[in-house]
Amino acid sequence: MPELSVVIVAGLHADARKATVAQLLADVPDSVVLHHDLATATAGTVVRTIRDATGIVTAAETPLVNDCACCALREDLVPELLRIRDTGGTRMAIVELWESVEPKAMAEVVTAGGLTVTGVITAVDPALVLPYLGNGDDLSERGLAAAATDQRTVADTFARQLEYAPVLAVTDSPEADEEDRELLAQLHPTARQVTISAPPTDALTVPPPRRRPTSALAQAALAGFDVESADAAQHPACALLPAEADAHGVSTLVWHRRRPFHPERLYAALEDLTCAAARSRGRFWLADKPDVLLHWDAAGGALCLESAGPWLASLPDAAWDMVPPVRRAAAALDWHPEHGDCCQHLVFTSPALDRDGLEQLLESCLLTDAEYAAGRAAWKQLPPAFDTLLEV
Repeated sequence: MPELSVVIVAGLHADARKATVAQLLADVPDSVVLHHDLATATAGTVVRTIRDATGIVTAAETPLVNDCACCALREDLVPELLRIRDTGGTRMAIVELWESVEPKAMAEVVTAGGLTVTGVITAVDPALVLPYLGNGDDLSERGLAAAATDQRTVADTFARQLEYAPVLAVTDSPEADEEDRELLAQLHPTARQVTISAPPTDALTVPPPRRRPTSALAQAALAGFDVESADAAQHPACALLPAEADAHGVSTLVWHRRRPFHPERLYAALEDLTCAAARSRGRFWLADKPDVLLHWDAAGGALCLESAGPWLASLPDAAWDMVPPVRRAAAALDWHPEHGDCCQHLVFTSPALDRDGLEQLLESCLLTDAEYAAGRAAWKQLPPAFDTLLEV
């Protein structure tokens, strides 16, 4: 029995997502689309539809699990995919995620269920990238929350959808200009971008399937996907962060330093740093917490800071064997004879970025020469300004 290829298509840009799914249906014979509509979750159910190139094949309701629409999706998705695989006759199952569902969790669920994910695609309208990155509304305010406890915002959800997928299906939007396209390219420079046509008038109507998958989108969908590599590429310790860039009014500043931040001065600058760019992310270290790798993740004027565990330099040699090879390799490439892998590595991407002002502000937050010379014992006595934010 041929292996079923599972392709995950995500994205808050609904029209772009529907156009991507329609093109895949047209390009790959014997393919179907699974979609869980979480908009009905307030009524206590999730509606699952399965359709092919001719229209809806089945539609059914599945109950909520733990009052969580996303949990219901997880519980229902793998059994349905296994049923499709075991029935035979289907080459590709396209999992069209609901607006705010993030592809990382679903790719991991499907893979853990014994199925093969051959592609993860996020559909994007380039004209909407900046508006969505700047949208600090809670998903619940937009009717997009996946559970009553969902506290995500539009901006941070969109950023994770965008940055996780190795393939971006980009609509040929007439409203997008060079700045929009450059922003998209700088936010995720390693992604393979595939241009797709505008969505059809009826998203359920697609052209007759072709004999074989010849389009760039179909090829990308079947190219293969490694869940572990994708996870490592998002981990703060070894993330594939964007490189320096400056084109079409959009800039990416990569700020890399070895000296730790003074906790009080950095805390005082957080609002200005968070609002300095449409998107910023990376890893950093504080003088009063020199052993803790801290994750910086900002979008939509909101900043999320959290501990990502210890720096490798703080671990005993015996513990290194428990660290994934990709993390050890990343640390080795950036190892400092005194501080090991401890560093500041922050990346800011935005139109009209004030690079000089941003660099000056960041530099002012570092330890001074005298503070640095005092050594780690003195650093740890500095006021713990971040304990509340980090819930220490």
